[in-house]
Amino acid sequence: MASKRLLITWTVMIAAVMQIVDTTIVVVALPHMEGSLSATPDEITWVLTSYLVASGVFMPLTGYFSDRIGQKRYLLISIAFFMLTSGLTGLAQTLDQVVLFRLLQGIAGAALMPLAQAILIKNYPPEERGKAMAIFGLAAIVGPIVGPTLGGYLTQVASWRWAFFINIPIGLLALGGAWLYIPETPLRPRRMDWTGFAYLVIALGAMQLVLDRGTQYGWYSSPYIVTATVLSALGYALLMYHVSAKHGAGIVDLRLFKDRNFSVSNLIFASIMFNLFGVLTLQPMFTESLLNMPVLTTGLILAPRGVAAAITMQLAGRFLNRTGPRPLVLAGVLLAAVGTIAMARYNLSVGLWWLIWPIILQGFGMGLVFVPLTTLAFATLRPDQTAEAAGLRQLIRTIAASTGTAASTGLTVHFAQQDWNQLGGYINPFNPALLHYFSHLHLFYKSPLAAQLLGRLLDQQSQMTALIHVFELFGMALFATIPLLLLIKRGRAHLGITGTPQKAG
Repeated sequence: MASKRLLITWTVMIAAVMQIVDTTIVVVALPHMEGSLSATPDEITWVLTSYLVASGVFMPLTGYFSDRIGQKRYLLISIAFFMLTSGLTGLAQTLDQVVLFRLLQGIAGAALMPLAQAILIKNYPPEERGKAMAIFGLAAIVGPIVGPTLGGYLTQVASWRWAFFINIPIGLLALGGAWLYIPETPLRPRRMDWTGFAYLVIALGAMQLVLDRGTQYGWYSSPYIVTATVLSALGYALLMYHVSAKHGAGIVDLRLFKDRNFSVSNLIFASIMFNLFGVLTLQPMFTESLLNMPVLTTGLILAPRGVAAAITMQLAGRFLNRTGPRPLVLAGVLLAAVGTIAMARYNLSVGLWWLIWPIILQGFGMGLVFVPLTTLAFATLRPDQTAEAAGLRQLIRTIAASTGTAASTGLTVHFAQQDWNQLGGYINPFNPALLHYFSHLHLFYKSPLAAQLLGRLLDQQSQMTALIHVFELFGMALFATIPLLLLIKRGRAHLGITGTPQKAG
């Protein structure tokens, strides 16, 4: 029995890690995809956001399909569909095709994480479920570490397409394990809130269109963006009205937000995810496009964030019962914020150590935050609310991640345009510094070579200053979440850290 349980564990972990890695594996490949697909910096982020949004929207359907067709069948279908859409994404020839197949890939992978967790809980006895969840948590740590590095290696030795093709052999391994070792579960009749699901799709889909294409269409000067904003607001309003009328039986249970600790922990968690994915999107653009670093080097530079987070997650788990969540979360947010703002000191001649240590500091902070925030989110909920709360928390994570990705690129494009115009004002024949610069290069101010050199320098400097502005904003946004810690209910016993979960209040 123990050997079979081990095989089940390995099978679901391969599937879960495959899904987690695919969230970050393309990050370092984005600049290469941008050139290959003739996309702009804000357009190429659709490759990330389409996957995140589709995964978040379809994750609430996991329980419904698990009951209707069984966990094993649903896992097999999800893995097979994930492999197929991964192959199609790798074969895509245009940006529209990549975004479409990434969206389908997100739908296919939406169930892999919750299914892995549910299968582990079902196949481990109660006294060993803590061990099972520790193994499950390891997958969440391994993914961000492996993703950028593996993506960098595959892009450099082959092409960005192999960041998707790699899922096929991994998927075959998971598919074979699921077919041989995952037990069948009995089918059960279950109703699904399809109306609430439709409202959720409209709300999230329209919101992402606004974030992804706002810069391209000139924001609210465009009727397209105005219409999408109205649709998103209407979708959220109808969703809240609908689920309130369903009294907890809808696609999401808004009554969970009556629990103060659940609400506060998710607000801070959303801020962390917003920061993580926003910064993670910009760093490869900086190192590859502005510093001309190889894609594999970029992957290796990003890896220490995951290693640092893994270290402090272990420390946070040990000290949580002694200190409670508030000091750990405060320390984590401060470290992550300082690490993000330190990135505003980057420049076009930055050294390797100055490039890496803010990433490590940010990783230390995020590792300190994850464990206590998870404990805080569930500590004062009733046991029967935990499954619903986990799904809602994952949805919040996805919204924050996709919003952070879109916001970081949109703000970078905006600031780059603004700074380009401002810096361009200094380029005139009456600027002695400019004339002195060209005299050292033995160039005439009006020569074609001088114009070409000026254009390149202006573009680089405007991109660099734009990144500095965005890193500063993201760091300050993290600092702004610190007052939320005052809303946490005090006392370790009250939080349920040393006892059983308390009733929500």
